[in-house]
Amino acid sequence: MKERITLNGQDISIRVVTPKDTPALLDVYAPYIIKTAVTFEYEVPSAEEFADRVVRTLVRYPYLAAEDDTGILGYVYGGPLHVRPAYDWSAETSIYVRMDQRGRGIGSALYRALERILLRQGIVNVAACIAYPEEEDEYLTKGSVHFHEKAGYRMVGQFHQCAYKFGRWYHMVWMEKQIGPHLQKMSPVIPFGELKL
Repeated sequence: MKERITLNGQDISIRVVTPKDTPALLDVYAPYIIKTAVTFEYEVPSAEEFADRVVRTLVRYPYLAAEDDTGILGYVYGGPLHVRPAYDWSAETSIYVRMDQRGRGIGSALYRALERILLRQGIVNVAACIAYPEEEDEYLTKGSVHFHEKAGYRMVGQFHQCAYKFGRWYHMVWMEKQIGPHLQKMSPVIPFGELKL
Protein backbone atom coordinates (compact mmCIF):
# COMPACT_ATOMS: atom_id res chain seq x y z
CA MET A 1 0.00 0.00 0.00
CA LYS A 2 1.37 3.39 -1.01
CA GLU A 3 -0.76 6.51 -1.19
CA ARG A 4 0.47 9.77 -2.68
CA ILE A 5 -0.93 13.08 -1.52
CA THR A 6 -0.03 16.73 -1.98
CA LEU A 7 0.14 19.05 1.03
CA ASN A 8 0.84 22.72 0.41
CA GLY A 9 2.29 21.89 -3.00
CA GLN A 10 4.60 19.17 -1.64
CA ASP A 11 4.31 15.52 -2.64
CA ILE A 12 4.10 13.11 0.29
CA SER A 13 3.71 9.34 0.34
CA ILE A 14 1.89 7.35 3.00
CA ARG A 15 2.94 3.72 3.26
CA VAL A 16 3.14 0.77 5.60
CA VAL A 17 6.32 0.79 7.68
CA THR A 18 8.79 -2.08 7.97
CA PRO A 19 11.26 -2.88 10.74
CA LYS A 20 13.95 -1.29 8.52
CA ASP A 21 12.28 2.06 9.19
CA THR A 22 13.06 1.81 12.91
CA PRO A 23 15.92 4.37 12.97
CA ALA A 24 13.81 6.97 11.16
CA LEU A 25 10.77 6.26 13.35
CA LEU A 26 12.90 6.65 16.46
CA ASP A 27 14.23 9.97 15.11
CA VAL A 28 10.62 11.19 15.11
CA TYR A 29 9.71 9.68 18.48
CA ALA A 30 12.82 10.27 20.62
CA PRO A 31 12.39 14.06 20.99
CA TYR A 32 8.91 13.49 22.39
CA ILE A 33 10.41 11.26 25.09
CA ILE A 34 13.36 13.51 25.89
CA LYS A 35 11.77 16.95 25.62
CA THR A 36 8.04 16.52 26.28
CA ALA A 37 5.40 14.86 28.42
CA VAL A 38 3.41 13.89 25.31
CA THR A 39 4.59 10.33 25.95
CA PHE A 40 5.17 9.02 29.44
CA GLU A 41 8.14 6.89 28.47
CA TYR A 42 11.28 8.02 30.27
CA GLU A 43 13.96 6.33 28.15
CA VAL A 44 14.32 6.10 24.39
CA PRO A 45 13.85 2.42 23.48
CA SER A 46 16.62 0.58 21.69
CA ALA A 47 16.33 0.05 17.96
CA GLU A 48 15.80 -3.67 18.60
CA GLU A 49 12.97 -3.09 21.07
CA PHE A 50 11.30 -0.55 18.80
CA ALA A 51 11.57 -2.82 15.77
CA ASP A 52 9.92 -5.56 17.82
CA ARG A 53 7.04 -3.19 18.64
CA VAL A 54 6.59 -2.51 14.92
CA VAL A 55 6.55 -6.22 14.05
CA ARG A 56 4.06 -7.06 16.81
CA THR A 57 1.76 -4.21 15.79
CA LEU A 58 1.72 -5.13 12.09
CA VAL A 59 0.32 -8.60 12.80
CA ARG A 60 -3.07 -7.13 13.71
CA TYR A 61 -3.02 -3.36 13.09
CA PRO A 62 -1.81 -0.86 10.48
CA TYR A 63 1.42 1.03 11.11
CA LEU A 64 1.84 3.82 8.56
CA ALA A 65 4.43 6.51 7.84
CA ALA A 66 4.28 9.72 5.84
CA GLU A 67 7.46 10.54 3.96
CA ASP A 68 8.92 12.83 1.34
CA ASP A 69 12.36 13.01 -0.21
CA THR A 70 13.82 14.12 3.14
CA GLY A 71 12.61 10.97 4.93
CA ILE A 72 9.85 10.03 7.36
CA LEU A 73 7.79 13.02 8.50
CA GLY A 74 5.48 11.22 10.94
CA TYR A 75 3.80 7.93 11.72
CA VAL A 76 0.56 6.50 13.04
CA TYR A 77 -0.54 3.07 14.20
CA GLY A 78 -3.39 1.17 15.76
CA GLY A 79 -3.36 -1.08 18.78
CA PRO A 80 -5.76 -2.98 21.01
CA LEU A 81 -8.12 -0.92 23.12
CA HIS A 82 -8.29 -3.94 25.45
CA VAL A 83 -7.27 -7.59 25.17
CA ARG A 84 -10.75 -9.07 25.76
CA PRO A 85 -12.33 -10.35 22.51
CA ALA A 86 -15.45 -8.20 22.84
CA TYR A 87 -13.21 -5.17 22.20
CA ASP A 88 -11.97 -6.48 18.82
CA TRP A 89 -13.98 -3.84 16.91
CA SER A 90 -12.24 -1.01 18.75
CA ALA A 91 -8.65 0.19 18.43
CA GLU A 92 -6.40 2.65 20.22
CA THR A 93 -4.56 5.07 17.95
CA SER A 94 -1.15 6.67 18.37
CA ILE A 95 0.41 9.35 16.20
CA TYR A 96 3.71 11.26 16.14
CA VAL A 97 4.75 13.91 13.63
CA ARG A 98 8.33 15.16 13.32
CA MET A 99 8.53 18.27 15.47
CA ASP A 100 9.61 20.52 12.60
CA GLN A 101 6.70 19.27 10.45
CA ARG A 102 3.76 19.86 12.79
CA GLY A 103 0.90 22.04 11.62
CA ARG A 104 1.20 21.09 7.95
CA GLY A 105 -1.66 18.58 7.80
CA ILE A 106 0.56 15.49 7.95
CA GLY A 107 -1.11 14.16 11.10
CA SER A 108 -4.58 14.61 9.62
CA ALA A 109 -3.57 12.81 6.43
CA LEU A 110 -2.09 9.94 8.45
CA TYR A 111 -5.23 9.60 10.56
CA ARG A 112 -7.47 9.54 7.48
CA ALA A 113 -5.35 6.76 5.94
CA LEU A 114 -5.33 4.80 9.20
CA GLU A 115 -9.10 5.05 9.62
CA ARG A 116 -9.74 3.85 6.07
CA ILE A 117 -7.69 0.71 6.70
CA LEU A 118 -9.14 0.06 10.15
CA LEU A 119 -12.63 0.29 8.67
CA ARG A 120 -11.69 -2.22 5.96
CA GLN A 121 -10.56 -4.55 8.73
CA GLY A 122 -13.97 -4.20 10.38
CA ILE A 123 -12.91 -1.90 13.23
CA VAL A 124 -15.58 0.71 13.91
CA ASN A 125 -14.33 2.59 16.99
CA VAL A 126 -11.06 4.42 17.59
CA ALA A 127 -9.82 5.88 20.86
CA ALA A 128 -6.84 7.99 21.82
CA CYS A 129 -5.21 8.14 25.24
CA ILE A 130 -3.70 11.62 25.55
CA ALA A 131 -1.44 13.29 28.10
CA TYR A 132 -3.14 16.42 29.40
CA PRO A 133 -1.84 19.24 31.61
CA GLU A 134 -3.76 21.07 34.30
CA GLU A 135 -2.04 24.15 32.92
CA GLU A 136 0.10 24.17 29.80
CA ASP A 137 3.84 24.22 30.43
CA GLU A 138 7.08 23.84 28.48
CA TYR A 139 6.64 20.05 28.36
CA LEU A 140 2.96 19.66 27.51
CA THR A 141 0.21 21.72 25.90
CA LYS A 142 -3.39 20.88 25.10
CA GLY A 143 -2.52 20.77 21.38
CA SER A 144 -3.11 17.03 21.01
CA VAL A 145 -6.64 17.33 22.36
CA HIS A 146 -7.36 20.18 19.92
CA PHE A 147 -5.90 18.11 17.05
CA HIS A 148 -8.11 15.14 17.92
CA GLU A 149 -11.19 17.36 18.24
CA LYS A 150 -10.56 18.61 14.69
CA ALA A 151 -10.22 14.98 13.59
CA GLY A 152 -13.72 14.23 14.93
CA TYR A 153 -12.85 12.75 18.32
CA ARG A 154 -14.80 13.68 21.45
CA MET A 155 -13.72 13.72 25.08
CA VAL A 156 -15.03 10.79 27.13
CA GLY A 157 -13.00 10.67 30.33
CA GLN A 158 -10.10 11.88 32.41
CA PHE A 159 -7.71 10.36 34.92
CA HIS A 160 -6.38 13.01 37.30
CA GLN A 161 -2.69 13.40 38.17
CA CYS A 162 -2.00 9.83 37.14
CA ALA A 163 1.40 10.28 35.45
CA TYR A 164 4.61 11.84 36.77
CA LYS A 165 7.35 13.17 34.49
CA PHE A 166 9.85 16.04 34.75
CA GLY A 167 8.92 16.47 38.40
CA ARG A 168 5.30 17.24 37.58
CA TRP A 169 1.97 15.45 37.70
CA TYR A 170 -0.09 15.19 34.52
CA HIS A 171 -3.60 14.06 33.71
CA MET A 172 -4.56 11.52 31.05
CA VAL A 173 -7.68 11.91 28.92
CA TRP A 174 -9.50 9.50 26.63
CA MET A 175 -11.08 10.65 23.38
CA GLU A 176 -13.11 8.50 20.99
CA LYS A 177 -14.52 8.48 17.48
CA GLN A 178 -16.91 6.10 15.79
CA ILE A 179 -15.81 5.43 12.20
CA GLY A 180 -18.20 2.70 11.11
CA PRO A 181 -21.65 1.19 11.62
CA HIS A 182 -22.49 -0.76 14.76
CA LEU A 183 -24.51 -3.74 13.62
CA GLN A 184 -26.47 -6.38 15.51
CA LYS A 185 -24.15 -9.02 14.00
CA MET A 186 -20.57 -7.95 13.42
CA SER A 187 -18.23 -9.85 11.11
CA PRO A 188 -14.89 -10.92 12.59
CA VAL A 189 -12.14 -8.32 12.34
CA ILE A 190 -9.54 -9.08 9.68
CA PRO A 191 -6.01 -8.89 11.11
CA PHE A 192 -3.92 -6.34 9.22
CA GLY A 193 -1.38 -9.01 8.27
CA GLU A 194 -4.16 -10.85 6.39
CA LEU A 195 -5.75 -7.79 4.77
CA LYS A 196 -5.37 -7.45 1.02
CA LEU A 197 -4.54 -3.82 0.30
